Amino acid sequence: MSDEHLTLRVAEAAELVAVLEFWQQAAENDNRPADTGAAVEALVRRDPEALILAVDDGEIVGTVIAGWDGWRCHLYRLAVAPDRRRAGIGGRLIAAAEERFRSLGATRVDAMVLDANDGAHGAWAAHGYRQQDEWSRWVKPLA
Repeated sequence: MSDEHLTLRVAEAAELVAVLEFWQQAAENDNRPADTGAAVEALVRRDPEALILAVDDGEIVGTVIAGWDGWRCHLYRLAVAPDRRRAGIGGRLIAAAEERFRSLGATRVDAMVLDANDGAHGAWAAHGYRQQDEWSRWVKPLA
């Protein structure tokens, strides 16, 4: 497949079920709570431009969440279809997210990347991201 028909655009509400199904196949899902339709709907309702899709001939082949809270920029759920990896789709999604952040006036972005996801480390590093050793993420599940 070529990138001739590849389009990057924000997700539409009607596509959210397909996004969840895509993540089951293409995203790293270890050691994290399951994504839910309600959570993705809330994301898109709060920030309609946060969920960016790579679509080829109507099929989702990549995603990234470019979260902006008005102060900080965060990237989540960068995922590319397994049969489309190493073709530049992830890089194009990262660039689209960064452009979104620049247009909002942001000056720095962070990416959530699992330590055990070695395959992703090289991709992030190739796009100028570096692991920040002096910080740790602390989490608490809300029941």
